[in-house]
Amino acid sequence: MSKQIFGAQLSLRCCDIAAPDGTAGPCWQMYVAMTGLVSEWPTFTWPTSTEIPSVLARQAALAYLGFTLAEDVEWEWTEHVGPGYHHHRPRVLLIGAAKVRPLAQGAP
Repeated sequence: MSKQIFGAQLSLRCCDIAAPDGTAGPCWQMYVAMTGLVSEWPTFTWPTSTEIPSVLARQAALAYLGFTLAEDVEWEWTEHVGPGYHHHRPRVLLIGAAKVRPLAQGAP
């Protein structure tokens, strides 16, 4: 079993104009923070929706990225006010974070 531990973050993107096709509206995105360039971090984006991805959907996304939750870890949730540079009024954002480890056999 791998001893490497990384941080995964899950957040609702609201209106990123650089969003990939099919996710131009609000959508949830998960990434795993690693060393190297942010643009190279493993990232999974759900289709446009404001509904929080279920536990099973988060597990499947992590597995797709080649990770799983670290032992005895649960998602931790925090709120903060969104950035002031958006063209809409500031919103309260919900962010999920969890410690993850690489899957033994790597990404599928």
